[in-house]
Amino acid sequence: QDAFVAFHVDKVLVSKYLKPLQIGELAPDQPSIEPTKNEILVKDFWELRATVERMGLLEPNQLFFFLLLAHILLLDTAAWLILFYFGTSLLPFVFSLLLLTISQVQASWLQHDLGHLSVFRKTKWNHLLHKFVMCHLIGASAKWWTLLHSQHHAKPNCFHKDPDIDMHPFLFTLGKKFSVELGIKKKKYMPYNHQHKYFFITLPPLLFPTYFHCHTFYIAYTKKYWADLAWMLTFYIRFFYTYGSLLETKTLNSLISLHRMLESSWFVWVSQMNHIPMDIDYDKNLDWMSTQLLATCNVEQSLFNDWFTGHLNFQIEHHLFPTMPRHNYWKVAPLVKSLCAKHGIEYQCKPLLTAFADIVHSLKTSGELWHDAYLHK
Repeated sequence: QDAFVAFHVDKVLVSKYLKPLQIGELAPDQPSIEPTKNEILVKDFWELRATVERMGLLEPNQLFFFLLLAHILLLDTAAWLILFYFGTSLLPFVFSLLLLTISQVQASWLQHDLGHLSVFRKTKWNHLLHKFVMCHLIGASAKWWTLLHSQHHAKPNCFHKDPDIDMHPFLFTLGKKFSVELGIKKKKYMPYNHQHKYFFITLPPLLFPTYFHCHTFYIAYTKKYWADLAWMLTFYIRFFYTYGSLLETKTLNSLISLHRMLESSWFVWVSQMNHIPMDIDYDKNLDWMSTQLLATCNVEQSLFNDWFTGHLNFQIEHHLFPTMPRHNYWKVAPLVKSLCAKHGIEYQCKPLLTAFADIVHSLKTSGELWHDAYLHK
């Protein structure tokens, strides 16, 4: 299946684990593609995949990723050196906080590459460096991230299958269909008609320091990811030892709290600009390409946008080819656009600020739909 092909780098290795599942063959009169899927589009996408492989677009440029890691480590070191050389007054504290936040967010983008096995050709090297970046540099579980993020990629924006939209309906109501359903059922966990306002003070600044911080430890402990927990402890030991030698307890707590809130805000705006404004529905069991295009959109390319978003401005290409190294997204984008045009599929690409505004606009629309359905008798 397309999902299996998209997620796995070493097809020969993983095919060994499929043998117990290969229990028979389809009858000659049975179609090889399910009726809910566009057979012509499926075959065209297979041809595109073959073209991508022939062009070498799944091969990583390791110098590119080495430079990314180097600039993350330099920023992380500079954040501490500023406090060490210039003291802990307000101005050095602010500069240190900004550099630490940038370093952490860029590390988040790099761990995303490693989690998708797109940095090294050998899977084991991706996993090893993933633990270093995610667990040691960021302080979260690599396996926890892989568990949730793989589900997101398999069924993006599908209710009960994509954990990224589990905030519906407890904190927000998402999507036009679900908002109306919730209103008709007279369910109200929050004042959804005001969700576009309280979004600013809830999800962006609080996702990392509250939910993610607790959830990563909870999953790592309950699923016995002991190696991840050990790696995660090295982050806290390093952080509190290095910064604790320079800062008083209150200032130290302020530093880690503020940088987590800033990091969280950056991450949420970037990660949600590609998905929340898009179609959110139950799983319709569509073909791979249709599933991804309905749930994702792009943001215009620029050097700043590429760096600021970790190349997630090419969200469409990333979702179609999750193991593709990010430095090749721009090369495959014209081919994807051409295939979309051929089959009449909308390929959305927006300016960065428009994409941010669309998050708020979609929340406002969903809230209004819920409110109208809720009040309707």
